[in-house]
Amino acid sequence: MKKSVQKSFQKSFQKSLHISSALVFLLAGATLASAQSGPSREDQMACRGDAGKFCAENIGKPPQMNACLRANKAKLSDSCRKVVESRGG
Repeated sequence: MKKSVQKSFQKSFQKSLHISSALVFLLAGATLASAQSGPSREDQMACRGDAGKFCAENIGKPPQMNACLRANKAKLSDSCRKVVESRGG
């Protein structure tokens, strides 16, 4: 009887561990996906004027636009600078 209870507890613990591990990976993946996603509409509006002023040649080219905004961070408006910094720039 004692071994039966112990095996049952062990199986239950292993199942909980697998579920917890799956949730950790799911949350990590969701965080990574949101970090890699494009700018929100709010972020775009915060940087619209700065993008046109400092990086107009990069409109429609997201990687180049991001690099240009990071390179011009000191010149950006406060709202756009916050967006750039929140995205690792």
